Amino acid sequence: MDSSTINELIAGSVGGASQVIVGQPLDTIKTRAQTAPKGMFKGPMDILAQTLRKEGFFALYKGMASPLIGIAGVNSLLFAAYGVSKRIISPFPDLSLKEIAAAGAMAGAINSVLASPVEMFKVRMQGQYGSPSDKRLRAVVSEMWKDWGLRKGVMRGFWVTVAREIPAYAGFYAAFEFSKRKFSKKYGKQIPVWALLASGSTGGIAYWLSCYPLDVVKSRVQLRPTPPEGTPVQYIARELKAVVAESGAAGLFRGLTPSLLRSIPAAGATFAAFELTREYLREYTGV
Repeated sequence: MDSSTINELIAGSVGGASQVIVGQPLDTIKTRAQTAPKGMFKGPMDILAQTLRKEGFFALYKGMASPLIGIAGVNSLLFAAYGVSKRIISPFPDLSLKEIAAAGAMAGAINSVLASPVEMFKVRMQGQYGSPSDKRLRAVVSEMWKDWGLRKGVMRGFWVTVAREIPAYAGFYAAFEFSKRKFSKKYGKQIPVWALLASGSTGGIAYWLSCYPLDVVKSRVQLRPTPPEGTPVQYIARELKAVVAESGAAGLFRGLTPSLLRSIPAAGATFAAFELTREYLREYTGV
């Protein structure tokens, strides 16, 4: 493994931790909007109000342990895979936006290997509403492994995660790079931190707009008490039809507002932390 990839792994870990800390409360609201029984909440603000009233402020950080523990690996893999994918696509450093999108799609597919189990445990934690029977993360992990094993338990929802991550990270990196290049024309190669934050936020918004219905399906599949049946195409199509039957086409976008609101600070913090850490390591190591 070369030094540049190691730098990307370290910087990705820092960026991932920033993302979780900044974005977890709105992520909890988003997941509950996607998975709560019909009629339980009136909308995102009602989810926030009921969660604070019944479970307290720290319930908004429910499920944070899973991504915070796993995010170092997830984001390290993501950014390292993106760096390697860019070098595979072109030996030249200045890629077109189409090539950037292709590299992002490749990185997203690779990233699913870690993102799927981390998000599955997060969703199952967020799907608990403060009852005495709520389980700790350790118990959830143990139960899924004991009852269902690796493929149907720990890796439940893997293929829908792959289907989500490919368009999501194509949009994520392409939008980030587009915005960053616009700022570079005005400010030069070393753009201000606020411009990095703005570019990251643009990438985050593009991420959700590129994949949101598939994220709804993923959350529902991963929260179910039993694994999905049939091929990935069959169970994804069946779940999409079920959402539309229950709530109409609008159900495919339930929770989108908190997701977009979350993406502005969370993705901004991710990219800014990644870029700043990578630049520091590049100066420190000379690679």
